[in-house]
Amino acid sequence: MADKLKQFQKMIYEIRSLNVMLDSDLATLYGVELKMMNQAVKRNIGRFPSDFMFQLTDDEWNSLKSQFVTSKNNHGGRRYAPYVFTEQGVSMLSRGEPSPYRLG
Repeated sequence: MADKLKQFQKMIYEIRSLNVMLDSDLATLYGVELKMMNQAVKRNIGRFPSDFMFQLTDDEWNSLKSQFVTSKNNHGGRRYAPYVFTEQGVSMLSRGEPSPYRLG
């Protein structure tokens, strides 16, 4: 249990003075494809204000990548900077109702 907690804690980053999680980590946790999760989010963008979710700038993404101690396969080779979700955004993703899509 402690190992799982440590793994989860490693997925939380501080960006813009907010604790956030990367879209790719959340997709892995929810067991969905990243592309499908991001498509669902884009279809429902009104449910994700900027204090719930935002896309990293190139500088933020480059800075974050430099913090990774070991290369993570799911973070490399992206054509765009990832979206990150605050605690409220993660909560919105995991809600089954009234959301028209279910990720968890």
